Amino acid sequence: MKSLKFNVFGHRVLIARSGNGWVAYYTGVEGKRRLATNIKLPPDLPEVEIEQWLGDFCHEWASAQNPEVVRLD
Repeated sequence: MKSLKFNVFGHRVLIARSGNGWVAYYTGVEGKRRLATNIKLPPDLPEVEIEQWLGDFCHEWASAQNPEVVRLD
């Protein structure tokens, strides 16, 4: 399964390819994950556009301490 890790304004998020779409998970430092039901990615979103899409979709999470989305892998 193809997966990408991001720090989304201070939230650790894993985006995984599932079937014909993408699924988002919140991840902990110990490796556990839970489904991020509030993050819905378009199924046809190209991988190269995910970081920008997360920034646009989750911009309300931005703060002075966490002002950006950063790909971790």
